[in-house]
Formats: sequence, structure tokens, C-alpha cells
Amino acid sequence: MPTCDNCGKQVSMPYRCRHCGGTYCGDHRLPESHNCSGLEDWDSPGGVFDSGFDDSVNESESTLQTRLAGTGGLLGYFRGNMTFVFLAIMAVVFLIQELSKTVLTAQLWYALFTLNPAHPLYAWTWITSIFSHGGFFHLLFNGIVLFFFGPIVERKIGSTKFTALFLGSGIAAGFAQIAIGYLTGDVAPLLGASGAIMAVMGVLTVLNPDLQVRLYGVIPMPLWVLTIGYAALSTLGMIGGAAGGIAHGAHLAGLLIGLAYGQRVKSQGMSAPGQLQLGRRRGPGGPGRGPRGPF
Repeated sequence: MPTCDNCGKQVSMPYRCRHCGGTYCGDHRLPESHNCSGLEDWDSPGGVFDSGFDDSVNESESTLQTRLAGTGGLLGYFRGNMTFVFLAIMAVVFLIQELSKTVLTAQLWYALFTLNPAHPLYAWTWITSIFSHGGFFHLLFNGIVLFFFGPIVERKIGSTKFTALFLGSGIAAGFAQIAIGYLTGDVAPLLGASGAIMAVMGVLTVLNPDLQVRLYGVIPMPLWVLTIGYAALSTLGMIGGAAGGIAHGAHLAGLLIGLAYGQRVKSQGMSAPGQLQLGRRRGPGGPGRGPRGPF
């Protein structure tokens, strides 16, 4: 039986919010009753609608805003889809990594795709290192976790905050790993989205610790157990000297950032659904026409 995303109450006939895509009981069906993320758009005439009756709205600014961020606008296509944008970038960057190995020197390759402790001020690597990966299975594992957890968190906090969380935590986790490397004497270039993805996982763990997941797609367990287990393995790997080429410090830093931000989101009355859902929910206009949440 479906449950209310806000209070967890089981309801036989749930209400689906067309602004954020959540499922709610009768008590929380109104956007203002469940802290709907879509409320952020309501103060923006261009982001939702322009009735034409408000003389205080500058026509040129409203038109430009509508074209960029409104429904059908350039940025409107990314609203609610940043998870999949990141997945696509990860795949494209990995392909470029593999193809460029045959034409670039090792020094140039590392300067483009890795966050290197020897050159921390190479600002482009703060971003490129997040989307780069050390191998196909590294990319596959990160992609699977982001595919399942990313859309849930993005729907709850909005695409703008989700983008800031992903990139910000990825950068912070990378520099945290460098700092830990200097302390432990294990300094090396690093790459991968694991720190950012652990932040997403941390947010979701706070919002819904009892979310049922399957380890390796087989073993069922609540999300909080998976999170604690992964944190324990990363801690042991970091302090036990068994890193094995894995940036355990970045994983822990990303997780801590996610847990802290998740607590902040939770204090605002937001929660996450009790089960994983694939793809976007259907809206009144059919597939692809449903709500996408705030950008």
C-alpha cells in the first residue's frame, strides 16, 4: 500500500503532487502542507506562469526568464534531470579518457583528468576529476548508485541545490583526501565521483534511514545499515593502511557532508519516499510531461 512521503501513513487512495511529484495523504496533499519543493518556483512569474496582469513584472526580463528556465525553456529541460545529466557526463568523460590515452602523454592526461596534490590550483581538475573514473567497473558502480539514489534526493531538494551538493561535496571530498594523504604519507592523484555520490547517499540516509535497498541487487537491507557498513569499511581502510588505491578519505568526507546537509533538509520538514522508484513519475500529460521540481 502506498505511503505518505511526509508522515509515512499508509493510504489506499494517495494524492500525487503535480509540483514535486510526491505521494501524500489527505492531511498533506496541499503543497504548503508538505513543504513542497515546487513552492520555490511560485515567486518567479517566469518560472511558473506570467498572467500578463502584473505591471510590476518587467516584460523583457520575464520573457528572457521564461525562455531560459520556464517550461520548455533551455534550462527547463534540465530541471529534475540533473542526475541523468551527470550520468551522461560521466560516460562521455570516461570515453574521452580512454580515447585520449593513445594521443596524450601521461603527464598531460593526469593534468586533465585527476586532482593532483602536486597541482591543487589546476582549477579545472576540481570538476573534471569528479566525472573521471579509474576504470569501467569504477564508473559502473558509481553510476548505479547515482542512478537509484540521485533522482530521489533531487526531487526533494530541487535541481539547483542538488547540483551544488554534488559538485561542492565532490570538490571538498577530493581536497579532504589530499589532506589525509599528507597526514598518512599516502599522497597520490585521485579521480572519481564517489565522494559526491556518498554525499547524496548521506542525505538520503538522514531523510529515510529505513529505505529498503538491495546490496549487489540481492541482499535486502535498510539504507542505514548499508551506510554504516560502508562508512566502517572506509574507516578501516583509511586507518588500517589497506587503501588499495581507494580514496577512503574522500568517501568519508562526502558522507559526512551529506549527513550534515541531510539533517538540515530534514529540519525543514522534508522526507524521502519509503521505496525506490525508477524513472520519472507520470504526470497529467503522460510520460515526460510530469512535474520536474524546482531547478
